[in-house]
Amino acid sequence: MYGWTGNILRVDLSTGQHDVLRLPQDAYRAFLGGKGLGGYLLRGQATLPPGHPDLPLIIAAGPLTATIAPTSGRCHLTTRSPLTGAVADSSAGGRLGTELARAGWDALLIVGRAQRLTGIEIDDGTVRLMDARALAGLDTAEVFALLRQRRKGGSMAATGPAADTGCLFASLMVDTHHAAGRCGLGGVAGAKNLKYLAVRGTGRRKVADLPALKAAREDILRLTAASPALLGQHGFSCYGTGSIFDLMDSRRMMPTDNFSRTRFPGAEHLNAHAYKTRYQPRRHGCQGCHVLCKKIAADGRSMPEFETMSHFTALIGNTDLELVLKANDLCNRLGLDTISAGSTLACRREISGEELSGARVLELLRGMGTGVGPGAELAQGSAKYAAIMGRPELSMSVKGLELPAYDPRGAYGMALAYATSARGGCHLRAYPISHEILRKPVATDRFSFSGKARIIKIAEDANAVVDSLIACKFLFFAASLEEYARAYTAVTGVSATAQDLLAIGERIDYQERLMNAQNGFSAADDDLPPRFFNEEGSSGPGLPIPPVPRQDFLAARAAYYRIRGLTPEGLPTRETAERLGLSWPQGLDTALDAGLDRGLERP
Repeated sequence: MYGWTGNILRVDLSTGQHDVLRLPQDAYRAFLGGKGLGGYLLRGQATLPPGHPDLPLIIAAGPLTATIAPTSGRCHLTTRSPLTGAVADSSAGGRLGTELARAGWDALLIVGRAQRLTGIEIDDGTVRLMDARALAGLDTAEVFALLRQRRKGGSMAATGPAADTGCLFASLMVDTHHAAGRCGLGGVAGAKNLKYLAVRGTGRRKVADLPALKAAREDILRLTAASPALLGQHGFSCYGTGSIFDLMDSRRMMPTDNFSRTRFPGAEHLNAHAYKTRYQPRRHGCQGCHVLCKKIAADGRSMPEFETMSHFTALIGNTDLELVLKANDLCNRLGLDTISAGSTLACRREISGEELSGARVLELLRGMGTGVGPGAELAQGSAKYAAIMGRPELSMSVKGLELPAYDPRGAYGMALAYATSARGGCHLRAYPISHEILRKPVATDRFSFSGKARIIKIAEDANAVVDSLIACKFLFFAASLEEYARAYTAVTGVSATAQDLLAIGERIDYQERLMNAQNGFSAADDDLPPRFFNEEGSSGPGLPIPPVPRQDFLAARAAYYRIRGLTPEGLPTRETAERLGLSWPQGLDTALDAGLDRGLERP
């Protein structure tokens, strides 16, 4: 095999044993790697409760990982979310994927629960389980510092106190500056008593046609060099993802005061230029990336991504840049997803009416991450907190996952993408910001649902491919699946066009729909908070921001279901599953029947 090794490392923390799983080559061709392979490996255990020892935590590389294909150094994590109960996955930066692939593994599948706090150390084919009790209660920066004293090179991932104390949106930090956030992946690691993972590999991926891979690489580099959004003087390379902060402000899409408004007065003083002037960051990035969109402040702290910049200013009513840096750093150390943390703070602020000083924000974050003191009740996320407080409508979430920093009243494709995302409120499943705001590859009317159902479906399929090959979505502002299909063919020797890859992406997406349906998700969950249908945004001169038209949204969602091959209730069908080569999960019919209790019709 080229591009893959055919070997998956399975570690059972309950027994302390490990073994090697070998999948048929057809499985790799059908699901590629990364996100697709993670879903394939999760299928049989998708209904297990998030704290169950047998629920796997999967970390997967892709066929392009550890090759010269641009931005191929990432990895993908998959499990079931303790926050939402839905499929959980996250693309992690750094070099973890590269080291895993160089060590000879296509994926690491972790099951069981260790009797004591444990670390996994992998050096090529050597696997050791380490006593990590000395790391109990330490934050991620302290864990990385101690590990580096005895391990040179390689990559590391660690949880913080948030995972130890059961925070439902705990994250995993990778190589200090990169987060596997969203969905509570760190919480699954914490339930397994897994504190850290360290991987070092010395091998190389076998490539079928190196000259063809070099040619594909050159085409991708040439396209990105011509992209203002990526390598322009105001693009991601220069300012990081925060370069779109001003765009969201000018388009009146900046979520303000828990999404009650869409413009934050003074936002022009809180943009990426302000951070660059004050903190003089250096460029940093994932393994194999030439864009280097990650920024590190002169004092060594990670600079916030766009969503963190927005959520810790406009969403909670803060104008202090230093507080944003402190909050971002504290979340990284505690192992908290910054989007869920910021959104949950905003939800609490609206319910309680309490304005949040800088000291109060940090105090509440510490409570979220340690489970002690003020803020501890927020560790369950905004949806559960708001429900307990009797104000469920004030959780700005979909399927229990808090929304990122793009108000859907300003981009109807984003409204639909939030609702249909299998993992909950997520901008990255379809990323319609590319065409609705950045106008790439083709501009669309952001205040219209016309054509958006098909666009969202195709974009979801394409991004599933990106997360399975292992590449960075941002590169697709410039390159396309055509270039990456050539890279995939060159690496693996498996001939594939962009359309072939899209068909695989459709299979990967439907696989997630099958698993979510097993866990009771349906059209009732593919919806937005009522605020977006009932309240207008912050209109300005010549730019009205009305509520999202409810009937148009429902019509677009119905069109999406037809195009995706789902029932009118958003449920999968045997016919579509068979067409995509997916087996019908055992017990799914029972789960679909249970939908009758929620007012659904049997498909």
